[in-house]
Amino acid sequence: MSLNIVLVEPEIPQNTGNIARTCKATGSVLHIVKPMGFTIDDKKLKRAGLDYWHELDIRYYENLDDFFSKCPGNYYFCSTKSKHRHCDVSFSDGDYLFFGKESYGLPEPLLKENYEKCIRIPMTVGSRSLNLSNAVAIVLYEALRQLDFSDLCEEGELTGRPD
Repeated sequence: MSLNIVLVEPEIPQNTGNIARTCKATGSVLHIVKPMGFTIDDKKLKRAGLDYWHELDIRYYENLDDFFSKCPGNYYFCSTKSKHRHCDVSFSDGDYLFFGKESYGLPEPLLKENYEKCIRIPMTVGSRSLNLSNAVAIVLYEALRQLDFSDLCEEGELTGRPD
């Protein structure tokens, strides 16, 4: 079982680092559509907990056309500009969850072309958006919940360490 997180032109290395960490913890594939607002060797990216970057399934694309030509599948586009809530769709194994850059979100033409596949996280009126890494975690874990957390650890183990 695997879900796919697609970051379109991410700008902030700490967000991408946190998202990568979430992808590693969930067995999700991280797809990054260029251009990025940082380089992969950015110190801020490593500070976000990516001492295991080499263990992550991460794929890069030059642009959206490159991505779509290589990755056919079922797509959901996360945006504040949607009528469908993220918890009202039925996710499936292999789905692609798209998230846009921090300053602007996903391109409006892409949203218009795929409006029925756009989803949003409910927020109060007047809220611009959530932090990108938080939004990814919310939507990804809803999809995993619907898939019964397949392939994820069922129970944590006590370590015997004192409080």
